[in-house]
Amino acid sequence: MAVVEHAREVAANRARISIVLGAWALFYSAYRAYYALGGTVGMFGTPVSRPQWLLINAVGAVILLIAAVLPVATLPLWRHPYGQRGLQALCWAVAVGCVMHALVDVIQRVLSLAGLLYMDLPFWATIDRRAADLQDLLFNEPWFLVEGLLWGWLAVVSLGTGTARRRWLMSGGIAVAVLTVFGVLSATGVIGTFIVM
Repeated sequence: MAVVEHAREVAANRARISIVLGAWALFYSAYRAYYALGGTVGMFGTPVSRPQWLLINAVGAVILLIAAVLPVATLPLWRHPYGQRGLQALCWAVAVGCVMHALVDVIQRVLSLAGLLYMDLPFWATIDRRAADLQDLLFNEPWFLVEGLLWGWLAVVSLGTGTARRRWLMSGGIAVAVLTVFGVLSATGVIGTFIVM
């Protein structure tokens, strides 16, 4: 009876986290859709190509809409062993990618604000670099960080308290650390271009 109750609790936690994940991605999708539809509030410059700017934001909004639906749509797959393994791998990849992306970009933006790093932004005809750094630092990258942590939480809840959970967390932490180091070294020109995401 305790095993059945525990399984129900895990399923309920997965459902709650998936709904939060969906809402979080939907929020960012709306932000991108606003710019795709021609919104200008909060813009920190003039893009070289307005049609390209609208297209990039439209594609971003669609990708984020898919990301909003994905965690809820895949909830039934958690009940099957192969589905569970696949979803744990997906959670790992998204968690590592988003957290690493956030950390690398936060470090870049802090260095840029401090005047220690010049970021080449050829997409913009005119740009307020300080406003761009602050918007990324205070809005965009926190979104990626929370998104990554939520995907990680979704997997950890499903892994229980044993060796599998520790292995998942340790491998994810190591991957984030290694990719962040490579990303920062690449962004600062210490090594050649190394695009990780």
